[in-house]
Formats: sequence, C-alpha cells, structure tokens
Amino acid sequence: MKSVILPGGETVPALGQGSWMMGERADRRKAETAALRAGVECGMTLIDTAEMYGDGAAETLIGDALHDVRDTLFLVSKAYPQNASRDRLTAACEASLARLRTDRLDLYLLHWRGSVPLAETVEAMERLKTAGKIRHWGVSNLDTQDMAELAAAGGQDCATDQILYNLTRRGPEHDLLPWLDRHDIPVMAYSPVEQGRLLADPALTRIARDIGATPAQVALAWVLQRPATIAIPKAASVAHVRENRAAADLVLSADDFAALHGAFPRPRSPQPLEML
Repeated sequence: MKSVILPGGETVPALGQGSWMMGERADRRKAETAALRAGVECGMTLIDTAEMYGDGAAETLIGDALHDVRDTLFLVSKAYPQNASRDRLTAACEASLARLRTDRLDLYLLHWRGSVPLAETVEAMERLKTAGKIRHWGVSNLDTQDMAELAAAGGQDCATDQILYNLTRRGPEHDLLPWLDRHDIPVMAYSPVEQGRLLADPALTRIARDIGATPAQVALAWVLQRPATIAIPKAASVAHVRENRAAADLVLSADDFAALHGAFPRPRSPQPLEML
C-alpha cells in the first residue's frame, strides 16, 4: 500500500475508506460491516467519518464494526462548524468518541468553515490534543485564503485539508494544491469518483477499457498518483472494496495521463473550492 507522511512524520495509507451515507439502513448494515472489515484486512486502515453523517449513524456503524481492531486503525472524524468553538468542541468530540467506541481520534477535522474564528478552533483543537482526546487535527473544505488565515491564526500544526478533488474537480490544482505542497500539508480527497457519477462517463469508460481496468480504478489511481494525496472512497460491499484496493497498485503511463487530461481538462483559471 502506498503511504503518505503527515506533518510530524507519521505514515498513513494513501487509500482509506469513506463512510458517507453508511450506517443509515438496517438492511445494509451487515454488508457495510463486512466491507469495512475487508478494507482493513487489505490495508485500508484509514477510516474517515463525521458527526454529520447520518447524525452519527456512520460513526456508530464504524464503532460497532471495528472496535476489536481499533489499534490497527487511523480514525478520522469531523466536527460541524458550529461545534468548533472552545465551548462546544470538547462535547462534540466526546460524542464522536462514544459512538466510535474509542478513547481517542487519530485525526479530527473542522468539517467546513463557519462563524467561529479560526484562531478559536485552533485553540480548541490544541486543548483536545493536550487532553489526549485527539492525536492530530486538520480542516476540510478550506480554500487557499482560508488556509493562509488559518496559518496566521496559529494553525501551523494543521495535518491535512480534506477537499473535493477528482478528475472533474481539478480547480484546486491552480492555487490550493500548490499552497498545501509549499507548506507540506497533505491533501485528503473526498468523492474521488464523484459519488459514482464518474463511472458512467463515456470517456473514462473508454480509457479504462484501453488500460484494462475499471473506471473507478482509473479515477482512483489518477488521484493516488499525485504526491502527498490520500483518497477516501466509500465502498458498501466487499467486492467494491476489493476493486478500490486494486487501484492503489495501478500505475498510469504518460499516455494514460495525457488521455485523461484531454478528456478532463482542468479549468483555465483558478476557481472557488467546490463542496459536496
């Protein structure tokens, strides 16, 4: 498994598992549990979730499915922006810990920017680190100017920026990704296959066929071959997990990249960061 080094030197898998819309239906729980466990068994031990996902249902599913292998995991969760204050972040974190059946998060993210000043969120995150409730903290959906403000607000220990990034969302390549690279902050790419919508794209289907892979594998491999980038696709079945895992071993050639960039050109100029 390819890996990414976080600020401070810790190594994490470049391919993890997302959990958006998981844990919300009883009839899918067995399959989702099996998928999460299969992913861990094949090295996808970085698990991403959020208090927002199903109002905690995804965290509960992960806690129930993986509590017995907790020490092999790198658990990531995210806090609502309204909970990212010095008065509310501790309670939000404790609630996530209870649902995840653990005593600490490996990485805790501000889900998106709200009205709480970034300096206050940094202070609250650092207090959680000191208390041993989290090991690292970071952000999600923050654009270039937001990241500059975060750094100026004492946020030099930010471990990642989790953003929407895939073949159809290449705007961050103009300014945000270079800024993160200059500051040695890894990118965590959510929706790397555009919540499945990329899989039916005729151009991607054709390119994948020529490569001898599936569209999902090609889209994931494209994200993963960017340095210091972590991808967190969701898979709700064991077969889907195994398909995703194979993408980490797929090496795209210069011709493959040329074909993909011809079919999915990046915008001509910087664009505001998009969210899903």
